[in-house]
Formats: sequence, structure tokens, C-alpha cells
Amino acid sequence: MAETAVSTAPTKDKSIVRELAKRVAEIAALPVQQEKADMWRRHNRLERVRPLVLCNPHESTWKEIFDAKDFQCADPFHLAQEKALRYKLYQWDRMRDDHVIDDVIASPIAIQDSGFGIAAKAIRPDHDFGARRFVPVIVEERDIEKIQMPRITVDWKATETRYQRLSELYDGILRVEKQGMSRSWFAPMDAFITWRGVEQMFVDLMDRPEWIHQVMERMLAGWNARFDQLEAQGLLQRNDGNQWVASGGFGFSDELPQPDFDGVHVRTMDLWGHATTQIFTNGISPAMHEEFALQYERRFLSRFGLNCYGCCEPLDKKLHIVKTIPRLRRVSMSPWIDPARGAEGLGKDYIFSYKPNPAMVSMEGWDPGLTRKILGDCLEKTRGCVVEMILKDLHTCRREPRRLWEWMQIAMELAEKYA
Repeated sequence: MAETAVSTAPTKDKSIVRELAKRVAEIAALPVQQEKADMWRRHNRLERVRPLVLCNPHESTWKEIFDAKDFQCADPFHLAQEKALRYKLYQWDRMRDDHVIDDVIASPIAIQDSGFGIAAKAIRPDHDFGARRFVPVIVEERDIEKIQMPRITVDWKATETRYQRLSELYDGILRVEKQGMSRSWFAPMDAFITWRGVEQMFVDLMDRPEWIHQVMERMLAGWNARFDQLEAQGLLQRNDGNQWVASGGFGFSDELPQPDFDGVHVRTMDLWGHATTQIFTNGISPAMHEEFALQYERRFLSRFGLNCYGCCEPLDKKLHIVKTIPRLRRVSMSPWIDPARGAEGLGKDYIFSYKPNPAMVSMEGWDPGLTRKILGDCLEKTRGCVVEMILKDLHTCRREPRRLWEWMQIAMELAEKYA
């Protein structure tokens, strides 16, 4: 009996996944998906459409929405597919925002990145949402020699095995595509603080600035080496379609790839680029942000066709330097900015990528009126801007998924009001 159960489990799992995939295919074929894609293209070329809205729950929040018993597959491979499909369907059914549902299943190329050769050490609290404390592994100035140049290789056998397995699973329902690297999260200072320690890094900015510049030069060289290899080996993936770019927004664009793109060999200039220094809060002046971060980020981003900047760091007081980034298009406006100041600084020339504070959904008591007030205030102050609202970094909904449904309803109502 046990052998029979084991042998039939994959067949049952396959049936479960395929039935879910059929529903996704039906949704992907609806005209509204193309309408949303076209709206993203207009938005990304800075046409004024209504504010676009996205909600991206963290995996920890999905665990509050779904219990283990809600999933039926036994095999880990099929279970992962089932979860991804159920998440997508739930979002469509309950939190219908401006995600575009297409008929593509990504089969990632098994890219192996050696990294910088340094592993961060951290002391973690005994509860899920506590802050880590990084233990310095770069202690002496000469320790920066530990920072190695990344080396890119590919496990083509694993790549093909996964692709064939996915192709067989979704055959006749959804398209399976091999996909390479499409995101360029360039954040050298944020990586460095995990090796040096947050407090010590801030002291270093004052006590040994030239040494910090040596570190940043080394990190920049490493990131350029990484993307040189990805480009040379044909491992870059176009991100001018239904791909998440930067810290928010989708990449749909008719300005990428470049006019001389040969249709096969993707270059960084054919892509959206992104950089951020989240550790630089308002305590770091624009001059120091320029000196220790932006001058290096600008050099890296110069290789990309369109660029995005920022994530959680407040940038409303630094837009005069941020706008020196070549081909800048999207700027993250975190929960800690003054919307009016940000709107004045960005105007109609850049996407105002607004990140509402997820605490409005995660705090002990859910207050729809407060949500409407906060979102409405921002949209009122950004009239005339090219705005997107993206609820992200959402780690809990207090096991009350209705909070997300109601947040989305409020956000979409306001987006229509301020269209």
C-alpha cells in the first residue's frame, strides 16, 4: 500500500497543479491584462494615467493567509508550484490590483555566483520579527582584501532538468520560459555594513573616509565584473515586460531594449537598472550621500538604459543629487518622506514610486479611515505627478486577511478619484 501511495502521489500532484494552471491561463487571456500592460507602458514613459497600485505581501504574510492544510501537493517540487499559483489566484480574487497575470512560467537559469567571498555574521533574536545585530568580519583596514571579485558560472544540467520538468507539468496550458538575471540591486554600502557593522561604518565615514572610498571602489569593480560576465555569457534577461524592477513597479516599456538590440544578446543597456543605499537615512547629509554612495551608484547605473533609484531610505531632501543619475526614470518615495516636498522635486519628469507605510495594515488595530486619510493626503499632494502606490515589506496582517482586501479597495478607489 505504501508503494502505491508513493507512486501515485506525483500524478495527483500534477493534476492539482494543472487544474490551478488552467484557471491562471483563463485569467491571463482576459483583455484586461493587455489593458493593464499598456497602462504600465504609458506610466513608464511618464504619461499621466491614474496612480497604479500594487500589493506585495511578504512570505510571512502569505503564511497568515494560507495554512499548511490549504495546500494539497505532497512532493516539494509540485508544492512550490501549487503555492505560487494559489497566491496568484488569491491576489486576483481578493486583492485585484495592477498586477498583470500572464501565461508564462519562469524556469530560472541555474546561475551560480561566487559572491564577494565574505559571509556576514549576525546575532539574531529569538523571535521572527526582531532586528539582527551584525558582528564585524572586516575588522582591520587590510581586511578589505577579503572582498573578492564575483565569478559567474552556470549549472546547465540543472537548468535543463528543471526546464523539462516544468514543461512537462504545464504542457498545453502555460508557456515555460528559461529566464536569466533581470534585476540589478546595486547596494554596496548596504552590503558593506553587514560585514563591518552598522555603528562602526558610520564612525568610519568620519574617521577613515579614504578607506571607505577604497571599499566602494572595490565593490563597484566587483559588481561591474559580475554584470560583464552575465552579459558575455548571455545570462541577462530582458525586463521591459512583466518583470518587477527596482523596489517597485513593473518594467513594461517601449523604450527598451535599445534600437540596435539584435533580438538575442541582451546587454545591460537594454535593461532597467537600480541602485539604493537604504542605510543612509536623514542622518546622512546630501553631500555625504553623494560622496560615499551616489558617485559610485551613478557610475554603475551609467551602463543601463533606464534607471530606478532608492528603496526604504528617505530621498525627498536629496532629489537634487539623485536626479544626476543618467536616464533616471523611477524614484522610490519611502514612508518617511514629505509627499509635498517629493512632488515638488520630481514633478512630471520622474515616477513618484510611493511606498505607503505597511504599519497601517500591520498595527494592532485596523483603521480603514486612517488608511484612507494617509493615502488620500499623499495623492492630493502629488496631483500632476506620475504616481504608483506599492504596499510592500508587509510581514504581517495580524492573521486578518480582510485588512489587505480593504486596503486594496481603498487604494483603488482613491486611484480612480485622482486619475
